[in-house]
Amino acid sequence: MEINLETVVFYFLAAFITVFSILTVTTHRMVRSATYLLFVLFGTAGIYFLLGYTFLGSVQIMVYAGGIVVLYVFSILLTSGEGDIAGKLKRSKFLAGLGTTIGGAVIVLFITLNHKFIATTDVEPLEVNIKTIGHHMLSGDKYGYLLPFEAVSILLLACIVGGLLIARKR
Repeated sequence: MEINLETVVFYFLAAFITVFSILTVTTHRMVRSATYLLFVLFGTAGIYFLLGYTFLGSVQIMVYAGGIVVLYVFSILLTSGEGDIAGKLKRSKFLAGLGTTIGGAVIVLFITLNHKFIATTDVEPLEVNIKTIGHHMLSGDKYGYLLPFEAVSILLLACIVGGLLIARKR
């Protein structure tokens, strides 16, 4: 296997995402956790750009890194304070989480080692115009994304209303 710049960038982004994912779930400060999540989303956008999916990378930055993380930060600051620290985990919850993590890692390793990956050599890039992307995203037919898009928007609206109700009670 030859090592080129693309491989080095991929491994750097993979390590970057892994480190900040671990920091996201292990930090005790909630605002720092949201900031680490922002870095994970930027790393994911970097992988999209590396693969040549510029539209997905742009959407990742605009929607997730730009909108969702801001929503998380506003929710955190509305319902608690910036200095709030997450509580200490009980030993039983820690062991349950550790067992689940180890079980998930074993399943992923089993699937990865038993899968026969086939190398593709003659892949031609497929050019898709914006009209086709827009039609697929906002159509209600079999491969359309209108229903999931609306379901997520209703879920986010419910989260905003719930956060405002919790903040109002204080």
